Amino acid sequence: MSSFRPARPTLLLVLALTALWGCKSDDPKPVEQHFSDVQFDLTVPPETPANAELFLTGPSATFGGTDGSGLELVYQGGRVFSLKARLPKDTAFTYAVRMTAPTAQVALDAQGAPEAERTVTVHENEENVALTVERFGAEGGETGAKTVFIVQVPDITPPNAKVWLSGNQPELGTWNGAEVELYKAMDNAYAGAVTFAAATGLEFKVTRGSWETVEKSDTGAEVANHTFTTGGGFERVPVVVKGWADLTTPPPPPPLTGDVRYLRNVVPTDSTLKPRDVIIWLPPGYDTDTTRRYPVLYMHDGQNLMDVSTAFAGEWNVDETAQALVESGKVEPLIIVGIYNTSDRIAEYTPVPFPPEFPNAGRADVYGQFLIQELKPRIDADFRTKPEAEFTGLAGSSLGGLVSLSLGLKHPDVFSRLGVVSPSVWWADREILSEVNALTAKPALRIWEDIGSNEGSGSQAETVADAQALRDALVTKGWVLDSDLKYTVVEGGQHNEASWSARFGDILRFLYPVKQ
Repeated sequence: MSSFRPARPTLLLVLALTALWGCKSDDPKPVEQHFSDVQFDLTVPPETPANAELFLTGPSATFGGTDGSGLELVYQGGRVFSLKARLPKDTAFTYAVRMTAPTAQVALDAQGAPEAERTVTVHENEENVALTVERFGAEGGETGAKTVFIVQVPDITPPNAKVWLSGNQPELGTWNGAEVELYKAMDNAYAGAVTFAAATGLEFKVTRGSWETVEKSDTGAEVANHTFTTGGGFERVPVVVKGWADLTTPPPPPPLTGDVRYLRNVVPTDSTLKPRDVIIWLPPGYDTDTTRRYPVLYMHDGQNLMDVSTAFAGEWNVDETAQALVESGKVEPLIIVGIYNTSDRIAEYTPVPFPPEFPNAGRADVYGQFLIQELKPRIDADFRTKPEAEFTGLAGSSLGGLVSLSLGLKHPDVFSRLGVVSPSVWWADREILSEVNALTAKPALRIWEDIGSNEGSGSQAETVADAQALRDALVTKGWVLDSDLKYTVVEGGQHNEASWSARFGDILRFLYPVKQ
């Protein structure tokens, strides 16, 4: 009897499947992550002091233990404090919200009783926990009458102003001009608490210490007395001051120069990134020559670039400078896209974490993916751009200069022209130097780097020495000074918008020279 012998093709198939099965069995199993990175976002009441220090405390070592201070929350802007903690999965933790300064207080509920301890149990690799505190008060609670005044003041108010209430009741000084001094509270407001009997009819005004500095309308006209009747419990009285008797409202900001457009409330698909506006400057002739396409320069801190009304401390005058240089033929016509920052600016503009001072930092790659995968395709679709890397630039100052260089080194297939203005080389013990030193090949990047001679000193300041170290690292990797690397020390240059505005024209001329 003859034995069965498989046909050659069948045998080869069996051997191949066996080999594949063997390879598959050798694949490492996914490593299970036993911890979750948890983002706590705390919204505080409007009367919270501007200098408040807030912590999450609990009995476990994770939250500081019974004798520890706990996990400190970092102010993010508005009325929001945040922190990121790493918690073991599937483990219940109890914790409480506490204020340690300017006075020791605990979170209270709407009735004034101390809040019950909160509990959190996490299961995913990353989670968000949203918290809200109704009010802060003494350890034992506060159930009596309290009227809290929350006063929003106009932008013309001097930064260190003292703000007072004066009114018809003895507690308000019976119209003496300066009786109840308010403290600086969250979100650019002033606040203060006064105790009145129930059903007390209040009439009052806001002053900066005298009737010569009393509140006025935004046009300088008299305003009616504010009125309120107390209810005998905890209550908030919101007040909006629009002007002051001794200060005139500044004239409206000058109009933007050129063709400026906006993308409002751009929402990233990654929910950990906040929505933001985008401002777009289009070159002269954009609407008349409808066949021409343009290079694009993307810039960080967009609200500081062209519009003084949104700028933090003055604007860069990007629109005026670009308009003049393009019209005079000194710069290649281009589109400039300004991406507004958010309260997460430090996190988004830093390539690596830097604990313990900045526990939430190191999200530049996530921000970069938003720019590359979402914003740039939208700009390329909505406007006549030259989308290729050789025509696309990225620029910013301070941490914006740092993130421009870091993203440019990682994505030379997207950005080829970098404006590294007053870069924060100091971040994470000069980690950006390690990024440059780790390059195995020099990418085709045209880089402007500069620093002012008076930008500061210390471990967390932009210095000439740090900028020179970055310049030397780039030269070692093959960049050639005054060819594809322009390095400038600006004598007397400071770390502010006025200094960056003064040299923005030089930056444009180097990054987008007129083609000969």
